[in-house]
Amino acid sequence: MEEVAGLIGRTLAAAGLSAGGVVELATVEAKAAEPGLVAAAARFGVPLRGYGAAVLARVAVPGPSGGAALAAVGTPSVAEAAALLAAGPGGELLVGKRKSAPPGRPARATCAVARRPAPAKGGQVGQG
Repeated sequence: MEEVAGLIGRTLAAAGLSAGGVVELATVEAKAAEPGLVAAAARFGVPLRGYGAAVLARVAVPGPSGGAALAAVGTPSVAEAAALLAAGPGGELLVGKRKSAPPGRPARATCAVARRPAPAKGGQVGQG
């Protein structure tokens, strides 16, 4: 859990963003029950959403993982694609994929951050 939560915290801090702004964690369905992800979502007090690999594979992202993610979970991108899907239509990728950096072993977590679009202000559509 610390690898996931630590990565999220470092990614947000590096981007000048607050952990209080996190509204959801998202991943591929095949990983959505992993204890580290479940615990990180609980720590941040947000829901954890899983998306199917086929859905994630249809999302255009700037930094697809390619072979590693495709072989492991069936999609070339998890972090960036899941972040964009969770942000919804018009969402913006703020931070591209970042990998955890545990000492002495390969990374087991990735993180990307997307922002949901600002809601339209009521009563102003079509007014000039």
